[in-house]
Amino acid sequence: MTLSQCLVTYEDVKVIFTQEEWALLNSPEKKLYRNVMWENFRNILLIGNLQGDHSIKEQCNHQGSKRISSSKFSLFSSKRVKISEAKEQRQNSEEPQECEVYNKVLTYSSQLKKHKRTLTGKKPYECKLCSKKFSTSSYLRIHERTHSGEKPYECKQCRKTFNFSSRLRKHEITHSGEKPYECKQCRKTFSQSSNLRTHERIHSGEKPYECSQCGKIFCHYSSLWNHERIHSGMKPYECKQCRKTFSQSGSLRKHERIHSGEKPYVCKQCKETFSESSSLRTHERTHRGEKPYECKQCRKTFSQSGSLRTHERSHSGEKPYECKQCSKAFSCSSYLRSHERTHSGEKPYECKQCSKAFSCSSYLRTHERMHSGEKPYECKQCSKAFSCSSYLRTHERMHSGEKPYECKQCSKAFSQRSSLLTHERMHSGEKPYECKQCNKAFSQNCALRSHERTHSGEKPYECKQCSKAFICSSSLRRHERTHSGEKF
Repeated sequence: MTLSQCLVTYEDVKVIFTQEEWALLNSPEKKLYRNVMWENFRNILLIGNLQGDHSIKEQCNHQGSKRISSSKFSLFSSKRVKISEAKEQRQNSEEPQECEVYNKVLTYSSQLKKHKRTLTGKKPYECKLCSKKFSTSSYLRIHERTHSGEKPYECKQCRKTFNFSSRLRKHEITHSGEKPYECKQCRKTFSQSSNLRTHERIHSGEKPYECSQCGKIFCHYSSLWNHERIHSGMKPYECKQCRKTFSQSGSLRKHERIHSGEKPYVCKQCKETFSESSSLRTHERTHRGEKPYECKQCRKTFSQSGSLRTHERSHSGEKPYECKQCSKAFSCSSYLRSHERTHSGEKPYECKQCSKAFSCSSYLRTHERMHSGEKPYECKQCSKAFSCSSYLRTHERMHSGEKPYECKQCSKAFSQRSSLLTHERMHSGEKPYECKQCNKAFSQNCALRSHERTHSGEKPYECKQCSKAFICSSSLRRHERTHSGEKF
C-alpha cells in the first residue's frame, strides 16, 4: 500500500445531518458539532490532503457552521500548498521508519527515536531543580510547571486553572456529570477511561507496577512514584505558610486546607463537610452500608481500600513504617505520623469552640461531636448510637464475642487493638508516656492525661444529677452507680 493510499480525506471524517436531524439538536450539541468539524477541517488541511473545492464550505454553511469567506478559503488553500510542498520535500528526503521490536511504522526518524526511548527506558531530559528525568522534552516542560506553579489551562465555567491540558479536560467532565465508561462486572460508571482501567484492577487483582528496590507491586503507576520517594526521601512540595514538605502534591493540597479551614466536599444526605474527596466518599458509604473491599483470608469487609491493606498486615505481621527516633514500626503510615507527634508534641488540629488541640484530625472530629451531640454510627442489633465508628466496631464485638487481637507471648485475646497494645506493655515494661511536670511515666496515654489533671486541678467529667465533678470518666461512672443503686 502506497503512502498516498493511506492518507485520510475530509470525506472520511465529515458528518452530515439532514435539515430535520439538525433541527432536533440543541445549542450545545450544535456548538460541539461545529467545533469537531472545524478541528477535522484544520487537521486535514495541515496534512495537505484537503481537496481545494468549495463543497466543504457549502456543507459547513448547510449545517449552520461558521462561514468561511472566499478570501480566507483562498488563504487556507495557499497555505495548504506551501505546507504540502514542505511535507513533500521532507518525505522525499526522509523515508518512513520502522520499529524493529513492534514493527510499528513511524513517519519520521524523530518519532522513531522517541518511540525507542519508551522501549529502552532512556530519559535524556533532566529537571534542573529536582533531577527527575524524562524521555521527551515536552514531558520535562510539563513537569517544570509543578515547581513554577504555572497553570496555563483555565476552565471557562469556574475559572479553575490547571498545569496540564489533560487535567482541564478531565475537570470539564465534572461540570457535565457525564460518566460514559462502565465496569462490566459491577456496573460502576466513570468519567475517564483511565479511572475505569484502574478500577478493573480491583476485580482482577492485577498490580503491574513493581518497585525496583524492594519488589513491592502497585496497581497504579502514581502509587509506585509515591512509594519510590519513601526510599529516596525526596519531598519536593513545600507549604508556603509553615515550610512543611511533602512527597506528593496531593498531600500538600490537603495540608494547605488545615491552614485555610476549607472543606469543599459536602455530603448530600447530612450536609457534613470534608476537606478531602476521599473522606467524603468514605463517609457516604456509612449511609449506604457499603463495604466493597474484602480480605481474602478472613472475608472481613471494609469501606476503604487503605483499611483493607492495613488489615492485611495484621495477618502478615508487616510493619513497613518505622519511627526514625525510637525505631518503633507501624503497619500504617498514619499511625507513624500520629506517633511522631508524641515526640514533637505537635497538635495541629484545634477545636474552634473550645480551642483544644489534637495530634490527629480524627481525634478532632470525634471531639467536635461532644459539642454537637452527633452520634452518626448506630448498632444494627441494639440501636445504640456512637460518635465514632471505632466505638461502634468495638461495641459490635460485645454482641459477636469476637476477639481478633491476640498477644503473641501469652495468647490472651482482646476485642480492641489498643487493649492488646496496653497489655503487651505489661510484658515489656514499657512506659512511653511521661508527665512533663513530675517525670512520672505511664503505659497508657489516657493514664497520663488523668494524672496531668492532678496537677492542673481540671475535672471535666460532671455528674448530671448532683453536679459533682471528677478527674476521669471511670470515677464518674462509679459515682453514678451510687445514684442508680447499681452494684459495683
